[in-house]
Amino acid sequence: MMKPARIHVRFSDLDVLGHVNNSIYLSYFEIARVHYFAQLLGTEWDWSKNGVILVKNEVEYHKPILLHDAPLVHMYLDHIGEKSFTLSYEIKVGDTLHTTGKSVLVCFDSSKHATIPIDPVMKEALNQLNREQ
Repeated sequence: MMKPARIHVRFSDLDVLGHVNNSIYLSYFEIARVHYFAQLLGTEWDWSKNGVILVKNEVEYHKPILLHDAPLVHMYLDHIGEKSFTLSYEIKVGDTLHTTGKSVLVCFDSSKHATIPIDPVMKEALNQLNREQ
């Protein structure tokens, strides 16, 4: 089991009500992706040749996150296809679920400006994120 991504809530993340602003959650998802991909693929992965582009995000807000909370983002693989995959997220503070979300990503070779099949190494790594494991 991989360690979840730890988020440090910044004062600038907050809205006028003192809650983390709705737009910030997408950054938290991005932080989680970078965190998990580093664990899964290492830091030497060639993202320009075997990269990903974000196609879709969904966020569901269950409970506000506040300045002094210490949220953790858990990331899971929901679906994997030939060129795309879907990741889901759970943001928890302690044992309490605050936010859920999903992202659809497509594998992309930026040097060719074209979608590509998921690299077998990435596919194997992503399968480590199945909830059943």
